[in-house]
Amino acid sequence: MKTIEGALIGSGLRFALIASRFNELISSRLLDGAIDVLTRHDVRHQDIEVYRVPGAWEIPLIAKELALTGKYDAIVALGAVIEGDTPHFDYVCAEMSKGLAHVSMEQRVPIGFGVLTCHNLEQALVRAGSKSGNKGCDAAMAALEMANLLARARKAPQMGDN
Repeated sequence: MKTIEGALIGSGLRFALIASRFNELISSRLLDGAIDVLTRHDVRHQDIEVYRVPGAWEIPLIAKELALTGKYDAIVALGAVIEGDTPHFDYVCAEMSKGLAHVSMEQRVPIGFGVLTCHNLEQALVRAGSKSGNKGCDAAMAALEMANLLARARKAPQMGDN
């Protein structure tokens, strides 16, 4: 049995980071974490492009446009949606996450999911660089690993090939 995994090697890979301006206190920390992880794994600064969007709702649209360019090996979505007193939170979270999953599957580009969906600001702060680590880092690591794994899968011989 052969096991194939993605590596955490970023040299030669290009990344698009999409960061929401809404809840900037949180998204800026997630963005810093994602950039730190990628550069620590040999992704050059010039191979990282940051796109700012108004809020989480807008992330899937720009993700699709970026995926369609073919320029990026992976995309990382970053932001925070914090629950309020209305069902708005539920709609934004559901459609944003479904949209990103659809883009990733349809365009065959990995998308690291670093959009926090929290009940309150305290939960978001904990996940953006304090007790629970930085979910921007985690999303970037996942995108890096998946970019490498997809590259390997695309080069793999088909079953039955000699």
